[in-house]
Amino acid sequence: MSDQLLVIIDPVARRTDPESVRIAKDVLSAGAATKVCLPEGPEEFARMLLRRGSRRPVVVGDDRALARAVTLLHRRRELAGCALSVVPVGGRLSVVRSLGVPTGAVAAARAVLDGAERRLDLLVDDSDGVVLGGLRIPPLREAPPVTEDAEAARPWLRTCRSLVHALVPARPARVTVDAGGPARLRVEVDGELLVGTGQPVSGVSVMPGAAGVAEVEVRPVSVGAAATPLRAAGRLVTVTGADFRYRADAAVSGPVRRRTWTVAEGAWSLTVPATG
Repeated sequence: MSDQLLVIIDPVARRTDPESVRIAKDVLSAGAATKVCLPEGPEEFARMLLRRGSRRPVVVGDDRALARAVTLLHRRRELAGCALSVVPVGGRLSVVRSLGVPTGAVAAARAVLDGAERRLDLLVDDSDGVVLGGLRIPPLREAPPVTEDAEAARPWLRTCRSLVHALVPARPARVTVDAGGPARLRVEVDGELLVGTGQPVSGVSVMPGAAGVAEVEVRPVSVGAAATPLRAAGRLVTVTGADFRYRADAAVSGPVRRRTWTVAEGAWSLTVPATG
């Protein structure tokens, strides 16, 4: 791709892994005309993205930075016509990894330059929130990341981590179920009841499936032998129950008593490595 790039470097990425940021800037600048932006917060991030003009936006940051960009463009109704690219830098990269983006700075930057646009589905909820990957109820809590102070005190750790990311496929983050006991939720998929509040459940997950469809899994609570998970697929998922929280991508939301997610097929475009 030879178009001009607007490279927006998330402040968290600059603090946590400046070496990967530097590498990404060097690779992108060597391959295309780039304008580099260094926002100091979400408001400045949004202003820079919305003033992109004809430049193709490249987010240098983690799952949260990419989700922020997609949410902003969705709410401005500009998402369908804006191809996004991302160079993953930061502590939360499970979503971008699942979308097919390399987690090494060099490989990801080269994919921005030489990759292909991939149309992706989006889950949109009834409050106009978006989900890029999947969601879970109750939220899954990621293992505590290394703090920024610890990173700053050990610059060698960042360098080693960048090398490992470039050479070894990253493993999914360790997660544990948020404490709180079984939940009583009503889950409907395309208007059909999957589970009612009479059956306590240990968790619900909604993940991308075939184009235009979400895959829903409910894990009932049972005494003795493990209960068989209940599964369904559809375009519309509604969860109702006592105040519940959920993790969508890298953020925990709620409490809410009802939430409906709708699959928006091919709603956005992301640059990923070209195949073949």
